[in-house]
Amino acid sequence: MSLAEQIFRYAFAERPDGALAVMVAETEVVLRPSGALWLERERTLVVADLHLEKGSSYARRGQMLPPYDTRETLGRLEAEARGTAAAAIVLLGDTFHDGEAETRLAGEDAARLTALAGGRELVWVVGNHDEDGPAALPGQVLAGLSLAGLSLIHEPSAGPARAEVAGHLHPCARVVGKSASVRRRCFVTDGERLILPAFGAYAGGLNILDPAFGPLLARPPLTAALGRGRVHPVGWRSLRPD
Repeated sequence: MSLAEQIFRYAFAERPDGALAVMVAETEVVLRPSGALWLERERTLVVADLHLEKGSSYARRGQMLPPYDTRETLGRLEAEARGTAAAAIVLLGDTFHDGEAETRLAGEDAARLTALAGGRELVWVVGNHDEDGPAALPGQVLAGLSLAGLSLIHEPSAGPARAEVAGHLHPCARVVGKSASVRRRCFVTDGERLILPAFGAYAGGLNILDPAFGPLLARPPLTAALGRGRVHPVGWRSLRPD
């Protein structure tokens, strides 16, 4: 199967802003270069796995990382909210890196999260790292929600699933060219379900050829790799393990 045949078995369209519009089940969604999902008709921005305060969590265990991950992640989220004029933001689980991360937020960063809820709906879907949700920040805390014909949850359900959008696995793609290889965070969809990349600065990623992804996909998927200002559609046979 050629690269074109791998890619064009999926309905997608490249947009002038570098985003990629794809069909998941019967719903068109927009995959943005930042790693955010945009539900245009609902004016809803969806981001997964921010892992805020991961840097401070590592520091408490003696592994010193630059303590700027929360600031950088929130800056990108604010830019997405402004750029889309989002009426709602869904945080799709593992927004905080651990159960005490909210208490370690700098006052300025807590104020920025509060401001994100100003004039729009803010929804915290809980994940395995933040299963109780925030204690003092605004917004609605849910285990999952249905929106635009899609089921939005943190951790993918077992086996192939129709119309499901999830995070949790932090998918990344490695592609090898003639003289070099690149590894990028990515969206992955088999046309039925969609798995989002991690949005957090320190979140890391799992190669989508890892066995964890296999049982979740009904067919060889479309990979949408995050480039500089553009989402790149990548065929399954172009991918390489780490």
